[in-house]
Amino acid sequence: MNSYFIIIIAILIAHYAVDLIVDLLNLSVISEKLPAEFKEWYDHEKYSKSQRYLKETTRFGIISATFSTITTLIFVILGGFNLVDGWARNICGEGDIVTGLVFMAILMAASQIISLPFSLYSTFVIEERYGFNRTTLKTFVLDMLKGILLTVVLGGPILALILGLFDKAGSLAWLWCWIAVTLIQIFMMFIAPYVIMPLFNKFTPLEDGELRQTVENYANQQNFAMRGIFTMDGSKRSSKSNAFFTGFGKSRRIVLFDTLIEKHSVSELLAIIAHEMGHYKKHHIQKMIVQSIVIMGLTFFLMSLCIGNQNLFDAFKMENPPTIYAALVFFGFLYTPISMVLGVIGSAISRRHEYEADAYAVETVGESAPMIDGLKRLTVENLGNLTPHPINVILNYSHPPVLDRIRAIKQA
Repeated sequence: MNSYFIIIIAILIAHYAVDLIVDLLNLSVISEKLPAEFKEWYDHEKYSKSQRYLKETTRFGIISATFSTITTLIFVILGGFNLVDGWARNICGEGDIVTGLVFMAILMAASQIISLPFSLYSTFVIEERYGFNRTTLKTFVLDMLKGILLTVVLGGPILALILGLFDKAGSLAWLWCWIAVTLIQIFMMFIAPYVIMPLFNKFTPLEDGELRQTVENYANQQNFAMRGIFTMDGSKRSSKSNAFFTGFGKSRRIVLFDTLIEKHSVSELLAIIAHEMGHYKKHHIQKMIVQSIVIMGLTFFLMSLCIGNQNLFDAFKMENPPTIYAALVFFGFLYTPISMVLGVIGSAISRRHEYEADAYAVETVGESAPMIDGLKRLTVENLGNLTPHPINVILNYSHPPVLDRIRAIKQA
């Protein structure tokens, strides 16, 4: 039997098994006992609701992952990729780039159709049941259509460029792809706040008042140049809240969910914003960009090793000669274990950055209470998990658990 076929099936099953074990471990540590730190923030019913939410979302995630894994296994075993390749060739002929775009489009359309019922149930049943959902069916459909449009307009040319470079640039094709995609990625970081994000949300300058004045004074004290402070209509999709920065240099802008402003005091909002500023002041953004670029280079290099590998194509029951576009997809299966390892390392770095940003916020604001209260309120309003299993944290958490963050702030 083809060794690549055995490896790919093993990877799919192992990846599913790891996620399943972590989910079950996470469910096993759910306790009705409320941590002392949150006794003044949760009543019994509210905390019980957060536990039910955690159980339901975790179990639904298991069902979704099980269906996805079984579907993928059947598709691979029965030679589904060869069938799609035949459809793409019948539509476009033998041209690698155009045929590759159609091949990818068919796979993505199939994936979208398969995942759609799960997305609908998550949004309109689970999130609705726990009072989070504010998405209308119209907004849901428009978001999906806009996502498809962006994939076609932006993803299509980038994929065509990658296919073209691997076809024409020889043994250094991976290097040229790395350079090209890196430049595109950096360009997108600059234009996304002005071109892409407004397609999905409305951004409004924060009105004059105590909050705006407080934030501007703080930014001036920290010598933090920015374009402005904006509110985002996150409430049209969910009652959950957040805050973030976009842009670089003087084009940076602070964005606050309207739901965040509704629920938090001015001092808490300042602490949350100070935390986000801390990421810039500690150069976390630049470090994560460099990390992403390095990983992208490694990915393209490893991908180049799969181009033209006949044994790999035999594993997927491909009847036609190896193509670049199919090799990119098949490489994704082999890359899964590497991606998991890199994800664990990246999450560990991210969690450390969060501690550093918390410390920066407390130090520059001058007190810890607003930061702690802000974290608690965010957790309570979003029904966050107070006691995740440590293995779940290692594998999946880009932020430390809230109790760990509070403990670190108090110790500092």
